[in-house]
Amino acid sequence: MAIHDRVSEPKIEPNIEPKIEPKIEHRQLLDELKSHALDVLARCRQRGASAAEVSLSQSSGLNVNVRHGDIETLELTQDRGVSLTVYLGQRRGSASSADLSPESIEFTVQQALAIAEFTEADPYSGLADPDRLARAFPDLDLWHPLTLEAADAMLIAQRAEAAGKQADARISNSEGASVGIQRGFGVYANSHGFVGVEAGTSSSLSCALIAERDGQMQRDSHYMVSVDGSALLDPEALGREAARRTLSRLGARPLSTRKCPVLFFNESARSLFGHLVSAVSGGALYRRSSFLLDSAGQQLFPDWMRIHEQPHLRRALGSANYDQEGVATLASDLVSGGVLQRYVLGSYSARRLGLHSTGNAGGTHNLTISSNAGGLDELMQAMGTGLLVTEFLGQGINMVTGDYSRGIAGFWIEQGAIAFPVEEVTIAGNLREMFSRIVAVGNDIDMRGNTRCGSVWISELTVAGGVDADA
Repeated sequence: MAIHDRVSEPKIEPNIEPKIEPKIEHRQLLDELKSHALDVLARCRQRGASAAEVSLSQSSGLNVNVRHGDIETLELTQDRGVSLTVYLGQRRGSASSADLSPESIEFTVQQALAIAEFTEADPYSGLADPDRLARAFPDLDLWHPLTLEAADAMLIAQRAEAAGKQADARISNSEGASVGIQRGFGVYANSHGFVGVEAGTSSSLSCALIAERDGQMQRDSHYMVSVDGSALLDPEALGREAARRTLSRLGARPLSTRKCPVLFFNESARSLFGHLVSAVSGGALYRRSSFLLDSAGQQLFPDWMRIHEQPHLRRALGSANYDQEGVATLASDLVSGGVLQRYVLGSYSARRLGLHSTGNAGGTHNLTISSNAGGLDELMQAMGTGLLVTEFLGQGINMVTGDYSRGIAGFWIEQGAIAFPVEEVTIAGNLREMFSRIVAVGNDIDMRGNTRCGSVWISELTVAGGVDADA
C-alpha cells in the first residue's frame, strides 16, 4: 500500500449531518451587510471621494482542540469587520474597523480620506475597470452549515485521537486532535455600482501523533477539510491514517549525497505550483523580482502539461464568482501545451505592466494541474529508484533566481517500492529547470485546497545527505 493512501469515504454520522439554515436568515444577514456597504459608499461620496470600494464581512466559528482525551482549548468566535479604500483622484487611502456602528463607520471614512490627502498620486491606482466586473453569479453551492454543538465537536476530536493512539503500541504520545467549523458572509461594493455578496462554510479535522521505537521518536499527522462537513464523517479512519503515517517514519535515516529522481507526494507537490504562481504574479513582475520575467509565451513545462483555473467548481474550497476587486473570475489556462499563457494579475499590477486584470486579485481559484499518469504506486514503480518527498522542513527559495533548496522528510524507493524512511536530507535545484524536468503528474489529486494536484515526478535533483550516511 502507498505510504499516504487516502481515507475511504465513510457513511455520515447522524450527529454531524449537515442541516441548512433557513434561507431567510441567510438573506437577511447579507442584506444587512449590503445596506452597510451602500451607506459607506454614500458617506464617501458626500465627503468628496472620487471613488471608493468597501468590503464587509461577518464570520463565526467553533474550534476545539483535545489532547489525551481532554479539552485543551475551546473557542467560539464571532467577528465583523469593514475595510475601506477611498480615492481622491489618483491618491489612495485605506482604513478598517471591527465595529459596524454608524459612529465607527463615520470615523473609518474620515480616516481613509485623511490618509488619501497625504499620499502621493499614483497613476496606476483606482478601481477595477467597470467592463471587467462580474455580471453573472451562478450558485457555487458553498453554503453547508453544520449544526454542531461544542460537545459533539469535542467527541469527534476525541474519537480521532483515540483511534490513532490505539492503532499500535508504538504510538507513545499525542499532539492532539482538532475540529474546526467556520461560516462566513461577505459583501464587496464599489462606486462603479458593483455589489457582490457571498456566503460559505468549511469544516476541518486533524490529528497529530508521536511514535517511538528503540529510542527514536517520529511525528506525523493527517487532516481533512471540506465545504460541506464531509471532513468530519469518519474520525476513526482519520486517526488511524495519522497513526499509519507516523509509524511509517520510524527508523528514518539520512542519505549520502547524490543526484536521483525525486517524486513529490501530492501534499508536497502543490508547493511547486505555488512557486510558479508567485513567480508569474503581477507584484513580482513589475518589481522585477521574479525568475520568470517576460516568460509569457515561453515553454516552461513538457508539452503535455496543462495548468488551468476552475473558479466555478461547485463545493470547491477555492471557488468564487469574482475576485477581491469585483472582477469576474474566468476558467482559463495558465499553462497549455507546456507554454505559459498569461500572468496572474489584479488591476493595479496589470496597469503597471500595460495589461488587463485576469481576475486574480487575491490569488488563483482552484488551480488544477492535469495528470498524465496513474496513482502514487504506479509512479513509484515507473520511477524504480529515487526519493519520495512527503514533508518540507524550512524554506530555501530564491524567487529572483529560481534557486531551490529545502530540507525534506520522506522515503527512499527501490525497485518501485518503499525501502526505508529518510530524514536530515536536503534537495536542491532550480525551479525553471525543475519545471522542464517533470516526467509525470499522478491522478492521485488532492482536493483539500486551492491547488488541486497529484504527485509529481521530476527526473533528477541533487540530494544532499549526512556526511556519514551510507544509504
